[in-house]
Amino acid sequence: MNEQHIMKIANELKIQAKQVTATAGLLDDEATVPFIARYRKEVTGSLDEVAITAIRDRLGQLRELDKRREAILKSMIERDLLTDELNEKIQAAETMAELEDIYLPFKPKRRTRATIARERGLEPLAEMLFEQSDIDPETEAEAFIDPEKQVETVEDALDGARDIIAEWVTEDADARAKLRELFAIEGVISTRLITGKETEGAKFADYFEWEEKIREVPSHRLLAMRRGEDEGVLRLAIIPSEETAIDILERLFIDSDNPASGQVRLAIHDSYKRLLAPSMETEIRAESKKAADIEAIRVFAENIRELLMAPPLGRKDILAIDPGFRTGCKVVCLDAQGKLLENSTIFPTGSQKQQDNAAAEIKALAEKYKTKVIAIGNGTAGRETEAFVKGLGLPTHIQIEMVNESGASVYSASEVARDEFPDYDVTVRGAVSIGRRLMDPLAELVKIDPKSIGVGQYQHDVDQNSLKQGLDDTIVSCVNSVGVEINTASKQLLTYVSGLGPSLAQNIMKYRDENGPFKSRTSIKKVPRLGPKAFEQAAGFLRIADAANPLDRSAVHPESYKVVKAMADNAGCTVDQLMTNVKRREQIKLQEYVSEKVGIPTLQDIMAELAKPGRDPRAEYESFAFEDSVKTIEDLSAGMRLPGIVTNVTNFGAFVDIGVHQDGLVHISELADKFVKDPADFVKVHQKVTVAVLNVDIDRKRISLSMRKQA
Repeated sequence: MNEQHIMKIANELKIQAKQVTATAGLLDDEATVPFIARYRKEVTGSLDEVAITAIRDRLGQLRELDKRREAILKSMIERDLLTDELNEKIQAAETMAELEDIYLPFKPKRRTRATIARERGLEPLAEMLFEQSDIDPETEAEAFIDPEKQVETVEDALDGARDIIAEWVTEDADARAKLRELFAIEGVISTRLITGKETEGAKFADYFEWEEKIREVPSHRLLAMRRGEDEGVLRLAIIPSEETAIDILERLFIDSDNPASGQVRLAIHDSYKRLLAPSMETEIRAESKKAADIEAIRVFAENIRELLMAPPLGRKDILAIDPGFRTGCKVVCLDAQGKLLENSTIFPTGSQKQQDNAAAEIKALAEKYKTKVIAIGNGTAGRETEAFVKGLGLPTHIQIEMVNESGASVYSASEVARDEFPDYDVTVRGAVSIGRRLMDPLAELVKIDPKSIGVGQYQHDVDQNSLKQGLDDTIVSCVNSVGVEINTASKQLLTYVSGLGPSLAQNIMKYRDENGPFKSRTSIKKVPRLGPKAFEQAAGFLRIADAANPLDRSAVHPESYKVVKAMADNAGCTVDQLMTNVKRREQIKLQEYVSEKVGIPTLQDIMAELAKPGRDPRAEYESFAFEDSVKTIEDLSAGMRLPGIVTNVTNFGAFVDIGVHQDGLVHISELADKFVKDPADFVKVHQKVTVAVLNVDIDRKRISLSMRKQA
């Protein structure tokens, strides 16, 4: 383990080096982030998932830097170019950019103007000029005229010498570092419309003529500009003041005021315009894109977390409806475990006869299957279907809930849905997904590609590998914080359990099908290829609701069962009694159970679990209803105050569903009565809010909303 890496990460994260060392060791031993955060608190000093993930990612970056460092050293040794001074600089480089700057002069190159000038024997002239002594450049250049080498005039010789000097300037590590800083701090991003693209690029109208400093541009704006460039609508540039840039270079390389330094000055200008500026712009484009990606992925991941951790209704008998006009509404009846019992099609917005038949069908199905809840998708015809169902005079004990169906159509056409329901069409699968999503959003949403759920910003424009990592981390965190009932979980849900993955999840499903439900956590070890390491990582996050051992229903890890048994023995009761009797638990003195492996943090977690075994960290479900009198965008008018649900949070505001099939935007300036820097500080996806209608543009289907009290 690299001690320099450990100290660097510790300083960056402001934690102790021993915490980094311990965490790195666990990660290298293939422990997962949720497992380390939950069950290795004594080892890491109680680091949370955020810190552990930061250590993992930074270690990866530093190790990549080391791999590149080793490759560069190997290349230079093989070509006999490595000196002690260069070796010292390479070893000391702390960033990839710094490392590449050092290597640049020695990097094998394609044929350049400077290469050609060297082949023509002009490097000695370049060296003379670069010294900037009191010489006459033209007189010195005469000695290098050689028609056979295509140096036919004094100007040919000076041109070639300046090409060599320009390359020296371009490859100078100090020059590159200073210009890199200038581009990052003073660089201005500008966009201009490409002539003739006005109509085609109307959605980029805000950027037809735009300028701002690159360090001030928010993530969503940069990604929008880049998309405009990719689509051939905008021309984009990121440059600082040319005068400032050249001044920096002249102060670095000009140390005299004579004809030779005049030649160097010309070379510097050429170096900047032809080589350095394009190179630095490429770098700042990459770095700014990377920063924008990180921010966009952070926003996306936060939104996904809120959606996945939305309150579950719980296991209830549900009648779910996927609304539609022309093709009707697909109706499915699900039992409390989400099993499909029956399906039908109704036309509640059709002819009177069709409406009468639809009413009779819903009432009959609700009575037949003892329906507790009716779930209605919020897509096309959703509000009309909701109004129809509410007007049926159903028993008051039946809840009627609107469900966000984003991604349901993606699920219904997926391989996952085909495997689950091979004998049903996509409409039936979509209705099932709507009903199950109400029961348990997390269990259902893990079956859908997160990018299809509609809570990101520019998710298709960001680096897809980084996006996948960020979203996978979020899903893994959510799944493991809730825990998974192994006997009812889908393959997709099991895949995200710590230590498992697709292959072991499939093996668990197969074993369950062939041998029946698991009776205990110990029996999980019988699953093929699920070895001791995977069991250690996964066991604490898997639940068995009807297990004989009550601890198998909790988040207490099997490695701590002996500790709980000792507590129960000392309290003169069974483990079951210890879990149900608060007075017996209050008698426990945790200090008595501290050992080399088990400390106070773990013991405190155990006591919390004994009090509420397998507790769900998600909030309680609260029913929600849109304003009955508002069903379409035409029903809206400025000044209305309406209930809504936040569907997406971005850096520029929040989108809110108010029940008219078109989300409205609460701009960041309208989120609160005070200044808002980050919308996520004020609203979360799936949050229930009250909004005021500011403006309605029916033609463009745009709704402006406000959450300010005086709006």
